[in-house]
Amino acid sequence: MTDHNDIFRHSQEVLDNADCLYTEEEVFEAINRLADEVNKELKDTNPIVVTVMNGGLIPAGLLLPKLNFPLQIDYIHATRYGKNTKGGELDWISNPSLSMQDRTILLIDDIHDEGSTIKSIINFCQEEKAKKIYTCVLIHKNHDRKNSPKPEFVGLEVPDRYLFGYGMDYKTLLRNAPGIFAVKGM
Repeated sequence: MTDHNDIFRHSQEVLDNADCLYTEEEVFEAINRLADEVNKELKDTNPIVVTVMNGGLIPAGLLLPKLNFPLQIDYIHATRYGKNTKGGELDWISNPSLSMQDRTILLIDDIHDEGSTIKSIINFCQEEKAKKIYTCVLIHKNHDRKNSPKPEFVGLEVPDRYLFGYGMDYKTLLRNAPGIFAVKGM
C-alpha cells in the first residue's frame, strides 16, 4: 500500500533541494514570446489547438488567452511516463473529439525531450488527415537523443536534466511548481 504522506514528504524534499533553472517571471516572458510567434503564424488558419495531457495543461492554459484569433480547443492524452521518471511504452488514454481532416493543428505540450510522444501524436494527426501540424512546447531539452524534429514554437531551452514545474512532473507531483526546476542528482 502506498503511503501518500511519504510521497508528499519526498516530493517536498525534491522541491526544496532542486535547482531553479527559470523563475516564474522568465516563464511568463517565454509564454508571451510564444504567443507573439503563434499569433503571427496561425492567425488566419482556423486551427484546432490540441493540448497534450497532462503536461501541456499549464502551458496551454497560460498561452491560450494570449492567442488573438478564433480557434477550437481539444486535447489528447498520451503518456510514456505515468508515475515513473523514465519513459516507457506510449499509453494512449484519450483521443481528440474534433475532426482534424483538412484542419491546421497546433499541439501544445510541456517539454520536447526525446520526442517519442510528440512524434506518435504527429503521426496520429497525419492519419486523421490534418492539413498542417505545428508543435509548441514550453521547454526544449538539449541533447542528441531526439526522435522528432525540434518544435516550431519553443519557449525555453534547458540542459539534459530531469525537470519539473509548469506541467512537468516528478512522479505525478510538482507540476504546479512556480518555475522550471531540475532535480538534484538526476
